[in-house]
Amino acid sequence: MNKKYDIIAVGMGPGAVFMAYELVKKNSGKKILLIEQGKRVEKRNCPIEKIGKCTKCKPFCNITSGFSGAGAFSDGKLSLYNEEDDDIYVGGELQKYIGVEKTKKLIAYTDKIYLEFGADKKLEGIEFKEEVSKIKKKAKKENLNLIDIPIRHLGTEKAHELYGKIEKYLEDNGIELMFETIVDDLKIENGICTGVKVKNAKEVENEKAELEIIEAEKVVVAVGRKGANWLVDMCDKYNIETKAGCVDIGIRYELPDSVMKDINHYMYEGKIIGRPWPFQDKVRTFCQNPSGFVSSEVYDHNLTLVNGHSYKDKKSTNTNLAILVSHNFTYPFNKPIDYGRNVAKNLNELGNGNVVVQRLGDISRGKRTWQEELDRNSVEPTLKSAVPGDITFAIGYRTMTDILQFIKQVDKVVEGFANPDNLLYGPEIKFYSNKLSIDEKFETSIKGLYSIGDGGGMTRGLMMASCSGIQMARNLLDIN
Repeated sequence: MNKKYDIIAVGMGPGAVFMAYELVKKNSGKKILLIEQGKRVEKRNCPIEKIGKCTKCKPFCNITSGFSGAGAFSDGKLSLYNEEDDDIYVGGELQKYIGVEKTKKLIAYTDKIYLEFGADKKLEGIEFKEEVSKIKKKAKKENLNLIDIPIRHLGTEKAHELYGKIEKYLEDNGIELMFETIVDDLKIENGICTGVKVKNAKEVENEKAELEIIEAEKVVVAVGRKGANWLVDMCDKYNIETKAGCVDIGIRYELPDSVMKDINHYMYEGKIIGRPWPFQDKVRTFCQNPSGFVSSEVYDHNLTLVNGHSYKDKKSTNTNLAILVSHNFTYPFNKPIDYGRNVAKNLNELGNGNVVVQRLGDISRGKRTWQEELDRNSVEPTLKSAVPGDITFAIGYRTMTDILQFIKQVDKVVEGFANPDNLLYGPEIKFYSNKLSIDEKFETSIKGLYSIGDGGGMTRGLMMASCSGIQMARNLLDIN
């Protein structure tokens, strides 16, 4: 293998993958290496689907690590935009770097690539404008903002096939992919990044393992949320400039399809944003999965978090979605990721290493949920490994109050949203690094080191992470 490259990408999520794709399409002639701690897409399989429980795969969770990243193996939804919108309301802050109109063009361009590799041609959320408008007006009366944008649903299992084709395309066109390899450190000298230091993924717990140096003219960090903690360590070690970031802490909410039938039918995914009393923190729904399945995923240090899947062919009778509270801390505290990790750790301990589930009605009555109550509950949990308990022991008063008040608000728009039998799973936490300070070329304060995607705080979600990769390629080639 060539030990000197023009470009190295740390991570193989959508950001890195689409950057490599664009460099191929532009005939860059660059020697490019993508490094990933997880497995090839065709080797990514979650045992929970067969045996009904999480086995905490070693050395890394197959849901959160591997080619195409964590997001592609959850619900597989691509959020687009409406022509009439004057801003980009979903997916992060890419538009703040390149402008709204340029971001729209980038989304359209990236969407065509997904279609070329087999994405479903059907767009959700574009047929029922009048019906959606009525729901939006109803939400507005309750001080809620319902965002409706077109959604292209890949489906969890179909996303495997699509990204498998992209993986093959990249390799067939000379992109080198290094799997099951940890980027343990960056190679930075005199304020310039000249490469990375790697080791085999099997040596993840061996701090004395010998590191191999791979050099490059430019290094692009595209680690996603899974690598946000590593990125914070790198920033601290090398004094890479950052801005105050946030962490989203919340729960995965599961309720009958019948309750969500209008939003599911008219929009497929309704993104609802509110600022409930008394704290008026930003609370939002995220990653809605009609007829979907609640899932678990494992992050660093065996932290088990909850997420959701939605398949094209396999269906349940429940809808699940995240309810997330944005936490923006102020001086003197500046460790949002550590805060989120502590919440997750406490909940994991309550659940003996598993996700905890609780009935909404039990929270209202100030009691935990027991297995016998869950067995006769009208909403049957789709995550069978979840342990019934009391999530309020670990999620803070302010966060829990935000979530419960938000549920009451939404119930006035979607009747049945606050039914006592609905289920709350915890923890659902979206880790974002302290935002890296980057310039218009996405270069950090370290020369030769660039940042894209979710891990560095630029984007949130498949489509925008993919777009950031396309734009990164163009920046590296100095083209628009």
